[in-house]
Amino acid sequence: MNQEKLHGTTTVGIVCKDCVVIAADKRASMGNLVAHKNTEKVLPVTDRIVMSIAGGVGDAQILVKYLRAEMKSYEIQEKKKPTVKACASLLSHILFNGKGYWPFFVQLLVAGHDEKGPSLYSLDAGGGSIPDDFISTGSGSPVAYGVLESSYKKGVSKDDGIKLAVKALSSAIQRDAFTGDGALVYVIDKKGYHKVDEKEFKKLIK
Repeated sequence: MNQEKLHGTTTVGIVCKDCVVIAADKRASMGNLVAHKNTEKVLPVTDRIVMSIAGGVGDAQILVKYLRAEMKSYEIQEKKKPTVKACASLLSHILFNGKGYWPFFVQLLVAGHDEKGPSLYSLDAGGGSIPDDFISTGSGSPVAYGVLESSYKKGVSKDDGIKLAVKALSSAIQRDAFTGDGALVYVIDKKGYHKVDEKEFKKLIK
């Protein structure tokens, strides 16, 4: 990814029974221009924690590099894997401390699986960090939330979580001009994170 601004995008996060599902569209835009049609908006932080991005690409790149280094340092020093909450808390401090100098223009999701199970956090540019069962960010989020609010059930299975995430994202793609060019879907469980093959989630939807 280059330093373009993601002025519009949609990401969706859903906490399932034994995992977290994260979905994002592939379009990167600069104003009315579609800058890229295959942008990775879900970035690994550790083997069991990922961050999704909406906002400035350059800002997100710097943040994820910093988080990776800090989480690796924590793992070496403490001899245990960092929790999702710890990762979200550190990111919250970074965002808050940047407000008065050079703010990060981002809206982020931090999702993962640790000894307490799956969890999901939403972080805004001011450093606010809020855990929830389902979250959507970006310009298409109002449309995605309409689907999530009406269909989400606590303890949803992995397959149903994938279906719901893709349905919410697909609705945003249909109605938000800055969201598009397909979907990327990731599952994070106790074994780690993995990308769901496009054929797999299309088969689930059918």
